[in-house]
Amino acid sequence: MVEAQPKFYIPESIQGVSYDIAGQIKLIWDVIKAPLIVPLLNFAVYVCLAMSLMLFIERLYMGVVIILVKLFWPKPEKRYNYEPIKDDVEMGGSNFPHVLVQIPMYNEREVYKVSIGAACGLSWPADRLVIQVLDDSTDPAIKQLVEVECQRWASKGINIKYQIRETRGGYKAGALKEGLKHDYVKHCDYVAIFDADFRPEPDFLRRAIPFLEGNPDLALVQARWRFVNADECLLTRMQEMSLDYHFTVEQEVGSATHAFFGFNGTAGVWRIAAINEAGGWKDRTTVEDMDLAVRASLRGWKFLYLGDLQVKSELPSTLRAFRFQQHRWSCGPANLFRKMVKEIVKNKKVKFWKKVHVIYSFFLVRKITAHMVTFLFYCVVLPLTILVPEVHVPIWGAVYIPSIITILNAVGTPRSIHLLFYWILFENVMSLHRTKATLIGLLEAGRVNEWVVTKKLGDSVNKKKEEEGGKGKIMNIAKVFRRPKFKIGERLHLLELGFAAFLFVCGCYDFVHGKNNYFVYLFLQTITFSIVGFGYVGTIV
Repeated sequence: MVEAQPKFYIPESIQGVSYDIAGQIKLIWDVIKAPLIVPLLNFAVYVCLAMSLMLFIERLYMGVVIILVKLFWPKPEKRYNYEPIKDDVEMGGSNFPHVLVQIPMYNEREVYKVSIGAACGLSWPADRLVIQVLDDSTDPAIKQLVEVECQRWASKGINIKYQIRETRGGYKAGALKEGLKHDYVKHCDYVAIFDADFRPEPDFLRRAIPFLEGNPDLALVQARWRFVNADECLLTRMQEMSLDYHFTVEQEVGSATHAFFGFNGTAGVWRIAAINEAGGWKDRTTVEDMDLAVRASLRGWKFLYLGDLQVKSELPSTLRAFRFQQHRWSCGPANLFRKMVKEIVKNKKVKFWKKVHVIYSFFLVRKITAHMVTFLFYCVVLPLTILVPEVHVPIWGAVYIPSIITILNAVGTPRSIHLLFYWILFENVMSLHRTKATLIGLLEAGRVNEWVVTKKLGDSVNKKKEEEGGKGKIMNIAKVFRRPKFKIGERLHLLELGFAAFLFVCGCYDFVHGKNNYFVYLFLQTITFSIVGFGYVGTIV
């Protein structure tokens, strides 16, 4: 008896060429493209063009104002009542107000000596100055080092206080708030705040305090940041370009037109009475500095930005540190806008146009729209229009407006004009994370209150260079000294690599079928996403 051979049934749909998966997908695409995809993509193009125009008008407005300020506005010393406080041998230091200097710290092994030393070197009568080191460090060894350093300066006659807390509740805002509660602070009129990597010059207080003394309606004097490690690597150069525009244009324009801008969290001097009237430090967002500034402004207080008063500081020189910082800086403002927009609208102490400036220019355009349009338009919508040729993007929206915006952004750092094109590509990559963080802030999603302290390297890179006796650039030493270990979560960034693949596919399609030559931009953007995706941007010279 012959055994029956088993028979397998093969459906007709997959037996021949008739079952073509690619053909099936194309059929589905053709069915839904005209009634669904094209209208949605057209709508996305119109929205992105509207946001681009908002950003363009804002940049153009600030460009015009900054030109007028530089050419015609009198210097702050002439716009405000300003009289330097002079030393008087007979009076001693009695004609100087009492000033508190706060230095919040968290495991700052590399920079604590520099920041404490700079604060102790401030030129101000010793009996009128209190330096307060607010140490939230969790590493016992670092806490001991900081405490010993404070004791060393105290032995030299400096009035320096070392303060610790049981918990890190409220993070930086909690530390600053707790610091103002001590009895020895009650007699202080002003508080200067410096993060652990900031190094004020000795004359900092002598240049800032007279503005507050002569103008009782001023709450804040903000100084400009300068960066000691701007030339360390390409990542720091990109950051310098963005922050120089912020200080050169945004802060200057806000100070000159509405006497309002966001406090940068450090390198500034506050009137303590203004802090108290505004409700003190709050930890409801990750931008406690901006929160306080907005609340103080709504109570009628004015701010002054001094561009020629500069404080040295350090930029994040690793991609990991920079990403965490940008998450905090993007998520926090969006979350604060959600929490305060009604309060701003209902406020009766400030003029209508100042409300418009705060809501529209300060929050909506600069803190929300700028991030979203950069990512959605240039990394999502524009590449998708290549796959859907029925959707047209006007040349003025795709090329002319972004080109003008980019040129206007370049005025802050003329020395890096040759890096402008790569800066655009890098900003497009970072807009992915800024957009995600902005949405988290607006929706109050999972990581809305995430606070990761930006790691500082201080002079460790320079010391490494000296030890090795090299004469090469610091960037090359940093590349060897700080090469991160290969970890999936830290070095390999799958989101960036996914967008690199998407843009590469769109670029290839445009190269074969397109008419606008967008593939040049798309391939360059693919390379940039890939560099960041593999975690090498912090090591490129």
